[in-house]
Amino acid sequence: MAKAEKATAVAELKSSFDGSNAAVLTEYRGLTVAQLKQLRVSLGENANFAVVKNTLTKIAANEAGFSQLNDLLAGPSAIAFVNGDVVEAAKSLRDFAKANPLLIIKGGVVDGKAMTPAEISKLADLESREVLLAKLAGALKAKQGHAAAVFNALPTNMAQLAEALRVKREGAGE
Repeated sequence: MAKAEKATAVAELKSSFDGSNAAVLTEYRGLTVAQLKQLRVSLGENANFAVVKNTLTKIAANEAGFSQLNDLLAGPSAIAFVNGDVVEAAKSLRDFAKANPLLIIKGGVVDGKAMTPAEISKLADLESREVLLAKLAGALKAKQGHAAAVFNALPTNMAQLAEALRVKREGAGE
């Protein structure tokens, strides 16, 4: 590979690192081209899966601030650059690795934090971002309804208390 080609490859990798909020490093030894294509399809639109050269990736990762990946870059490596929901990408990788044991998740970086394969698996166990946001919205709505009921109960109770006091005074005045 010529020096200009290496510089271009490093620039493209750096751009991929810069444009992603997570990168998951895998080993793909033994997978066929068809299986890699299937993995790319399963990752969907929010992730880009690329086979990489370790030395060029180390340079690009260091330039982009993903130096946590340096120790993992050994053997045949491929990286899933995640641009959207990290949980969905982690689920896709985990599910594909279960179906195809030759895909090994080595680790990754999510929002600047190094992640072990076990942590990525735990991340995959989470519900999707949309589901979590829906649950949060439901909880907030329930709290607002409860607060409205409490605020409404105060004047209602005060009115009932005043009416009871009025009735008692009228009964005492007879």
